[in-house]
Amino acid sequence: MTTKYSKEEIAKHCTNGDCWLIIEGKVYDVSSYMEDHPGGYDIMLENAGGKDATDEYGYADHSKRAKSMLADYYIGQVEE
Repeated sequence: MTTKYSKEEIAKHCTNGDCWLIIEGKVYDVSSYMEDHPGGYDIMLENAGGKDATDEYGYADHSKRAKSMLADYYIGQVEE
């Protein structure tokens, strides 16, 4: 069973070291990756706070490897 998170719950996770992102209706806890992100953690924080980061993620030219890494951070779905 997939865990579902409300946008209000997701919005609580928007600090350096506690960051959840919404991409294509999926929720990713990228907290442990923030310091390693090539674009810096600031860009991740700009797209956190319960916002849908799908477009911003798509605009960045992520490699196939980066896209496959996303699965490691998947924690659930956005509750509709």
